[in-house]
Amino acid sequence: MSEHQINASARKDEGKGASRRLRHAGQVPAIVYGGAAAPESIQIEHNPLWHASQNEWFYASILTLNVDGKSQQVLLRDMQRHPFKQQIMHLDFQRVDENTAIRFNVPLHFLNQEKSPAGKTAGVIVMHELNEVTVSCLPRNLPEFIEVDLSALTAGDIVHMSALKLPEGVTIPALKLGKEHDLAVVIAKHARGAEEETAAPEAGEVPSTKSAKAAAAPAAAPAKKK
Repeated sequence: MSEHQINASARKDEGKGASRRLRHAGQVPAIVYGGAAAPESIQIEHNPLWHASQNEWFYASILTLNVDGKSQQVLLRDMQRHPFKQQIMHLDFQRVDENTAIRFNVPLHFLNQEKSPAGKTAGVIVMHELNEVTVSCLPRNLPEFIEVDLSALTAGDIVHMSALKLPEGVTIPALKLGKEHDLAVVIAKHARGAEEETAAPEAGEVPSTKSAKAAAAPAAAPAKKK
């Protein structure tokens, strides 16, 4: 598990007015909660935070939050963005206990799709039904992503959650609820046009256009004898 660090400082002023002044000053108001400690109001410099938010790890890994030099392990639980500006408005972080299992949504990385038989077959669509999956594990075992190798995928195949290769110590809680919760992750199927072409019955003896027209035309009257 890689370490990703976010620097912050404590703040005492709260309320909408204080948050507005922070944003004008290039800071983002945030809160840290959970664990044995009380909730803590903090502020983070916007521009480094914005650059961090462009990475997948910001949403899918445990972050090391340094508040005035004191480090704590947290997960991002909520982020509010401005409706149309490239601006982060507020963040919620949750502290994690290294000895307590957590549930978190982990992104899926699909590999070798273009090399698979399905990926090389014309008229076959490979559909990603899920882009992330909820896992349960201790914080130290939390993966930043889960790889899904599609190199053997063929037309008609369905890859379910139960087929995912999980790191040691990581489980998918939904699979304990029954087979109906074993959702499809990837489906490889023929496009509709290709299915119709494949399903069409073999053609019988069909008259040519000229023959069909001739058959539809009335028979010519016999010539009269002079």
